[in-house]
Amino acid sequence: MIIITGGLGFIGSNILAKFNELKNNNIVIVDSYSKKKFKNIKNLKYVDYFNKNEFIHNLLKSKFKNITHIFHQGACTNTQETDAEYLFNNNFEYSKKLLQFCNNNRVRFIYASSASVYGNNIKTELIKENLMTKNLSNAYAYSKYLFDAYVLKNKKKLKNTVGLRYFNVYGNNESHKLNMSSPILTFYRQLKKKNFCNIFGKYGGFKNGMHSRDFIYIDDVVNINLWAANKQFVDIINVGTGHDVTFKDIALKIIQKIGKGKIKFIPFPNKFKKKYQTYTRADLTKLRYYRYKSMITNIDDGIDLYLKKLEA
Repeated sequence: MIIITGGLGFIGSNILAKFNELKNNNIVIVDSYSKKKFKNIKNLKYVDYFNKNEFIHNLLKSKFKNITHIFHQGACTNTQETDAEYLFNNNFEYSKKLLQFCNNNRVRFIYASSASVYGNNIKTELIKENLMTKNLSNAYAYSKYLFDAYVLKNKKKLKNTVGLRYFNVYGNNESHKLNMSSPILTFYRQLKKKNFCNIFGKYGGFKNGMHSRDFIYIDDVVNINLWAANKQFVDIINVGTGHDVTFKDIALKIIQKIGKGKIKFIPFPNKFKKKYQTYTRADLTKLRYYRYKSMITNIDDGIDLYLKKLEA
């Protein structure tokens, strides 16, 4: 049996779809209920669904049998959430309980980390996994940092645990995230509706639209999750492309592909100042060291694949 926490969400639902494609339906979904998110698994197969509190109660009471893997994608992912206690309980304490269960029961544990743990004072260079910082941009980043730090502190005691430090993921099934959606989806929607898209203006030494991120397509994230599920090591690994793309270039690529639209630069919001990652680019040395050999989708091909689904 496979458990996917956050199974109704963006990455979790795509992992479920991949397992279905591989003819594996013996999967339990864990998530908070939402009509918008439930649409993500409308045509997918699984054996049961639980909310997070019911699931953890049953898990710790040993009511699930023959679990082989837990893909822990569930968390509060709102980077603007300010309730530190809520984030601590959801993103640290809950994760810790799952980790301890997996370690005690020889269950493979693959969990979602975040590039937000690198903070908001990043130079234009490749970011290595050992670059841990406390110059974090928000409470969400700190909650993810805490769990990563816990994993690393206990690394020698752990078995079969991999943290996947996601950079900016985009692709199918992210529409429920609303203002937390990727720039690719946000710009596409604005361009289709208004014929222009808003991009932040100059800030932090970067000119209009030149803030730059490492954007990775959802299919690659899913493939790396399934690859990690079959490996026997304990570590935290960057999950990105190793390349950065500016927000302006993202918008221009979408405009070119849909054949219309303009860019409107807006003043950088005061609420994001000193709380914003102006640049990210993943160092993939460790991913390749552990022999992940598949090619990773480049941004042009990724946007093509995504727009085909959005336009269908």
